[in-house]
Amino acid sequence: MKRRISPMARIFLVFVFIILYAPIFYLIFYSFNEGGTMIHFTGFTLDWYRELFHDTRLLIIVLNTLIIALLSSIIATIIGVFGALGIYTLRKRQTKNAFLSLNNVLIVSPDVIIGASFLILFTMLGLKLGFYSVLLSHIAFSIPIVVLLVLPKLSEMKPSLIDAARDLGANNWNVLAKVVFPYITPGIFAGFFMALTYSLDDFAVTFFVTGNGFSTLSVEIYSLARRGISLNINALSTVLFVVTIVLVGIYYLITRRTNMKGVGVRK
Repeated sequence: MKRRISPMARIFLVFVFIILYAPIFYLIFYSFNEGGTMIHFTGFTLDWYRELFHDTRLLIIVLNTLIIALLSSIIATIIGVFGALGIYTLRKRQTKNAFLSLNNVLIVSPDVIIGASFLILFTMLGLKLGFYSVLLSHIAFSIPIVVLLVLPKLSEMKPSLIDAARDLGANNWNVLAKVVFPYITPGIFAGFFMALTYSLDDFAVTFFVTGNGFSTLSVEIYSLARRGISLNINALSTVLFVVTIVLVGIYYLITRRTNMKGVGVRK
């Protein structure tokens, strides 16, 4: 039996979405403004987008951001999956809860504290601030996210599946490759895309650990906004919003296909 949603709940939900999306669509609308301001719309133009795609420095920053996001997400997903497996296999509940608490502390800690900590660490180690410092920082704060999203899928998995695989002669690697990994695939994809999202829009941590000659989009947009309102920012933000929608759509299709395969297997 389907639960009916009350009219007030629907109105409240619509109101929340309006509050969330209205500023974004306002920004997108004025990215096509010929007048160059966000006060009066004088005419439609694509000049801001042309100027954006002819800005070589900004395109390099976009490439830097994508490389950092993809590399950090892939590495953090690999480490996070095995970290989640390690926590899952712990037998003592107190030890498991202790590791989970340490993992969750990194998620809820303010970004300013994490960024300042990384800055102090890299300075003490003598590591030059730039690409590698940003990459290591993004990997570090993405790992707890992956662990948190993979662990629930591991908890849902019945131990009898592993026992059955071992009874059929599977070794540890076969159990991981043919039983565990296929079962937790939705959690792995969720962790990867969440890590990718966090890396793309992170500002506070990146602001501390980036150096001269290297920048990411979030830091660049902040510096552009400080110089004054420019519709280049609107155009750039619109492109990022579209890319985000595409990523969400890909994630939705992947998870839907995975869930359908899971239902087929259970049948």
